[in-house]
Amino acid sequence: REGLAEAGGGAVQSGGSLRLSCKASGITVANVAMAWFRQVPGKDREGVAGIVTIGGHTNYGESVKGRFTISRDKNTLYLQMNSLEPEDSAVYYCAAGLTRVDTSCSLNPASVSYWGQGTQVTVSS
Repeated sequence: REGLAEAGGGAVQSGGSLRLSCKASGITVANVAMAWFRQVPGKDREGVAGIVTIGGHTNYGESVKGRFTISRDKNTLYLQMNSLEPEDSAVYYCAAGLTRVDTSCSLNPASVSYWGQGTQVTVSS
């Protein structure tokens, strides 16, 4: 059975860093487009970063460009988050099986096949 399990969330001060991980079961990370999303109460789920299969091309939401880095190995997806800001506070979700848009991974939640359970990130000022 396919599954995604996030880890690495927590509380950090503004300017700090966190690294999220997402371990896949039943899904070969290298073979599917994967992404990180985040959501705060009352708002839509927002695409943060995506990585496609061929070439490992990455793409990012405007609000995190230059601060976040998505990467993967055979069975785990990562999100390195630097220079965190209070606005980055959210529940972060790992996602797999997204569609491609040209050379990029779609960051549309409607294109996700599998979701993780989410991990909370809280950034204090």
